[in-house]
Amino acid sequence: MLAGGRSSRFGSDKLAATYQGMPLLHHAVLRLVEVTTEVIVVLAPGATDPALPPGLPVRLVRDAVEGEGPLRGALAGLGAVERELAVIVGGDMPELSTAVLIEMLRVAAAAPVDAVALQDGERFRPIPIVVRVAPAQAAAHGLLHAGERRLRALPEALRAAVIDEATWQRLDPRRLTLHDVDVPSDLQE
Repeated sequence: MLAGGRSSRFGSDKLAATYQGMPLLHHAVLRLVEVTTEVIVVLAPGATDPALPPGLPVRLVRDAVEGEGPLRGALAGLGAVERELAVIVGGDMPELSTAVLIEMLRVAAAAPVDAVALQDGERFRPIPIVVRVAPAQAAAHGLLHAGERRLRALPEALRAAVIDEATWQRLDPRRLTLHDVDVPSDLQE
């Protein structure tokens, strides 16, 4: 889970902001523990450890370099993963659908692909995404070496399956899985 951003548009630490009675970060952590055995939260190098829901299998990993973007953060997290597949989400995604994440993992396990993303109109979303760890690490290294910092470049560099909107929206009719918080008003949506 990517949690190393600066929250510059938000104006304060958005992951600590209260959303539906608990810190924003807790929502994403709670969804991930429903589909995986361990959650890895990637923080900026000098960031304070966030409050986390107690008793859950959560590990904190630090990005090696400050301000290098989400692709570098994803690489830091992938380096700590001990499984073949990883689910990459943002810590600012409070409404992730467990059913959608399970479908993404199902497709990743069944198809000869290295990434699974969700269609959103004419494009796909870079997160949430499921990736095969080894190919994703290799692709991220190459992209970063070439000067790329956008997370969107990772699935573009991999053999990716994109779950069409009709399929994943049957599991999440309100499309809340794609909701992320950038500004304080996003907490009310």
